[in-house]
Amino acid sequence: MAEITLDQIIQPENLVYTKSRIMTDTVLHYCPGCGHGTAHRLLAEVIEELDLQADTIGVAPVGCSVLMYNYMDVDMQEAAHGRAPALATAIKRLMPEKFVFTYQGDGDLAAIGTAETIHACNRGENITILFINNGIYGMTGGQMAPTTLPDMKASTCPYGRDVRMMGNPLKITDIVATLPGSYYVTRQSVHTPGNVRKAKKAIRKAVEYQKRNQGTCFVEIVSNCNSGWKMTPADANQWLEENMLPFYPLGDLKVPEE
Repeated sequence: MAEITLDQIIQPENLVYTKSRIMTDTVLHYCPGCGHGTAHRLLAEVIEELDLQADTIGVAPVGCSVLMYNYMDVDMQEAAHGRAPALATAIKRLMPEKFVFTYQGDGDLAAIGTAETIHACNRGENITILFINNGIYGMTGGQMAPTTLPDMKASTCPYGRDVRMMGNPLKITDIVATLPGSYYVTRQSVHTPGNVRKAKKAIRKAVEYQKRNQGTCFVEIVSNCNSGWKMTPADANQWLEENMLPFYPLGDLKVPEE
């Protein structure tokens, strides 16, 4: 059998995947197995495929993805904790021709930023919000978040979330779907190849729908936090499948009338 060389392997006709040119060469700081890297990649691919690199302005949050501007070669603005939708509102109103998105975790979006999220969506601001829900505060030490499941353990509820004392988890995406200003609301995940493909389709819709100027597009991505959950990446994905998804079921919550 003839030996196959490396040059033959990397010929264009043999490539099944290449890194999006929107992604920089900066090494991601995320923990191995984290879903943030996949979510970044999907967003970058959609921006590239729709030829929006020069017309994109992103708003980075406070949280695990605070350094997002290092990883994507688009214009980015840092927002104060939870205030990304307010900042994105100003950007889009001043430059309505731009594609404007926020990328936020559950602590940023559903805790300190609850008011900004709800009011921006209720007003129907013509922005796209990507919401990464891993049910915990990842960057600051694994504390309980608004999205932490009942009986789920965290550093501030080591025996599990007691809803009688700590309240119920906040299904903020379900709330957003009821608001008159939201246009497209969906919940996806990136823990399997099939779900990655579905998540990319959802992100692409959210990007394309912004051109219609009909309201806020909101994409939740249920993700893992193997470091905060104290699990291996494989175990975290399995735990997500068995525990997160029954509580946060995947699928579209609100779709435009075509």
